[in-house]
Amino acid sequence: MNGVPVVGSYQDRIEKQHRIARVRETVGGPLLLTSHESIAWYLEGVRTHVSLAGPPVLAVRADADGDTLYIADNEADRLIAEELLPADAERIVRVPWWIPPSAAAGAQPAIPEADVSAALRAARARMLPAETDRYRTLSRETAQVLTDALGGAHPDLSERDVASVVSVGLVARGIDALVVLVAGHERIAFRHPLPTSLRLGERAMVVVCGRRDGLIANVTRWIGASADEEPILEVERAFLDASTPGARLDDVFAAGCAAYRRAGFDEEEWQRHHQGGPTGYAGRDPRATASTGDLLVENQAFAWNPTAPGVKVEDTMLRTADGWEVLTMDERWPSVEYEGMRRPTTRPYA
Repeated sequence: MNGVPVVGSYQDRIEKQHRIARVRETVGGPLLLTSHESIAWYLEGVRTHVSLAGPPVLAVRADADGDTLYIADNEADRLIAEELLPADAERIVRVPWWIPPSAAAGAQPAIPEADVSAALRAARARMLPAETDRYRTLSRETAQVLTDALGGAHPDLSERDVASVVSVGLVARGIDALVVLVAGHERIAFRHPLPTSLRLGERAMVVVCGRRDGLIANVTRWIGASADEEPILEVERAFLDASTPGARLDDVFAAGCAAYRRAGFDEEEWQRHHQGGPTGYAGRDPRATASTGDLLVENQAFAWNPTAPGVKVEDTMLRTADGWEVLTMDERWPSVEYEGMRRPTTRPYA
């Protein structure tokens, strides 16, 4: 394969085909997969993009007689050589570059992905062995990048200085820097602080969403002066305690939001920023709200991110039969134990 290993697992792929078959049976026809998250999940982590801002360069038509991959002709050879499982490379339709693969795949009657979005989320929710291993590695390396990149941070660095070092570290490990946010002390009030030329000052926040093999690791870290972080950990714990297999996502959302008042925050603090939710092949899959009724399952990944002025906590975690496994963990980062779980704390400047 030109020295580039295909990361996919045949065992996981077969199980995913069974899950998609069950979705197809509920709608009674072929199904089109056209989103980054569905295609990357179904095809075992293939890179579905060229431009991070562009649509997928391939689409999948899943039918009773098998899967057909519609791939932009100028991308097909690379995908066959470097990323697709051999079995998936056997049923390809090459699409001229001027025709979107999703349009070519949908030329014949089929059920569009948008019509079964909830069922597809449910199909993705329970993570399988090979993708779980890939997620553990990605998450650990993303956390390590932050530890390495922020080790030399000091108040006079600009937000863009920090963002550039973090981004280089991610790319060097084959991780797409989907989100890199940096808030220096003057901008901590902003919940999505795109980096600027302002200096870090006495306290700063860094947020990363890094993607590899289709999976996305989400993590927030603080550097500089310390703050009272126990109240926000109390809110996070309410989300975690409610996130049990069989629970409804909207009920978990309500339980976490109610914790803001108990922790001493404004009871409407949850309205000022999203709170996170399940994760995996999308940054949030889906973002939790009062109207997301998805049922939670075992071996599902989450990234809850409760936040209030000057504080936030966020890690990518897996809910297993034994409890919570924090995936974005680097033992070198300072932490505290909160209700039996190691949680990150602010790292002082060097």
